[in-house]
Amino acid sequence: MLSWALTFLVVAIIAGVLGFGVIAGTAASIAKVLFFVFLVLFVVGLLMGRRGPAV
Repeated sequence: MLSWALTFLVVAIIAGVLGFGVIAGTAASIAKVLFFVFLVLFVVGLLMGRRGPAV
């Protein structure tokens, strides 16, 4: 998921440089959402991974 966020970030930067403002804004928004979803899943994974073995 982080790779998708980085891909959309690169697309947003390239579109912004080339002057495609709407596409750049949309790609940046998607990258931001994907990054926060990745961050939440990462934290949940860390917390769940710290549990002891089920007895």
